[in-house]
Amino acid sequence: MSEGEQARRQQWGKRAFWLGAAAALFPFAWWGLVQWWYGSQLYTVDSAPPQQVAIVFGARVFPNGRLSAMLRDRVETAVQLYHAGIVQKILVSGDNSSLEYNEPQEMMAYAMARGVPAADIQPDYGGRRTYDTCYRARAIFQVESALLVTQAFHLPRALFTCRVLGMPAEGVIADRRDYSDRSLRWSTTREIPATLVALWDVVWQRPAAVLGDPIPIE
Repeated sequence: MSEGEQARRQQWGKRAFWLGAAAALFPFAWWGLVQWWYGSQLYTVDSAPPQQVAIVFGARVFPNGRLSAMLRDRVETAVQLYHAGIVQKILVSGDNSSLEYNEPQEMMAYAMARGVPAADIQPDYGGRRTYDTCYRARAIFQVESALLVTQAFHLPRALFTCRVLGMPAEGVIADRRDYSDRSLRWSTTREIPATLVALWDVVWQRPAAVLGDPIPIE
């Protein structure tokens, strides 16, 4: 092998290394950028601006119907926004992909038990992912602007998704307790690939997995 050919191979090897390193680091850099930009635009219940609708993102529900700690805090935060007159309606969006599992139903039951009339709660049974919730809020429920209610680690991705899909939104932090270290580690780590998927979602803007006739929230 000539010295020139060997130099070219070394040059291509260096390029491949740096391209691979950039590809590996991009998900972390993109997640950090979204967290930095949108994470500085979050509100508490006391400081949230008035909007017509609070959108509550689903999370785990136990077999006995009990809401997981994070989901209970999300719904409770929306209930407080409602009772404070900051929102007039609550959209509870979650997974109902099987007959045995129904996040919106249990979220609605909790809000009603806390004094929110059923007429002011709109269940969204097709919110299987953050993207689906944002897409359906705009396309199905005709929400023009909203307060997004979820934990601080999730709000930047939710805000990015909803806003790029054309729905102005503000984020309200639903962290009402100290969660377990294990739960926070899992949730935060999951946000890194999920934020990369969110970028893919908004670039292609495919319809949500579940669609239907429009049901405007009035």
